[in-house]
Amino acid sequence: MIFNPTILAGAFTIDVQPFQDSRGFFTRVFCEKEFAEHNLVQHFVQANHSGTHGKGVIRGMHFQNSPHCEVKLVKCVQGAIFDVIVDVRKGSPTFLEWYGAELSAENKRMMYVPAGFAHGFQSLSDYSEITYMVSAFYNKESESGVKYDDPKVNIEWPLPVSLVSDKDQAIPLIDESFSGVSL
Repeated sequence: MIFNPTILAGAFTIDVQPFQDSRGFFTRVFCEKEFAEHNLVQHFVQANHSGTHGKGVIRGMHFQNSPHCEVKLVKCVQGAIFDVIVDVRKGSPTFLEWYGAELSAENKRMMYVPAGFAHGFQSLSDYSEITYMVSAFYNKESESGVKYDDPKVNIEWPLPVSLVSDKDQAIPLIDESFSGVSL
């Protein structure tokens, strides 16, 4: 695995190195030893799988507040997505800055999302599927988000937005009361 630091401290894209032959390919998507060498979380408690119908559909931007902050390891297994993270760590020098990368079944790239980051994505294909591992159990009372079109963050989505859930539309815009997540 090749760990590529992003512009946001602690976040990485991870490129895998598939072994290919006439049967197809094989690659690792997680290795405790390699994650430890990069000081990344090595314990995940849950694996999730979602499918998205429609090019331009946005899911997110979601995060969990302390003490239920979660690390995510995201992989697109069908189609393609534009995966986005926003730093919501209180006191971070990159507070409210975002980073995005294309993850696809073809490029096999993954996104390592540290605790204290909002996460979401836009489907770049008519149908896309992602799998992601999380380091903490979901806690409804701790869920929060950053609105996908919040002008304080100004995410540059690659496609026109075709659909956003009512729940994600209802996320309030960031105001002076938003102080971020304490880790």
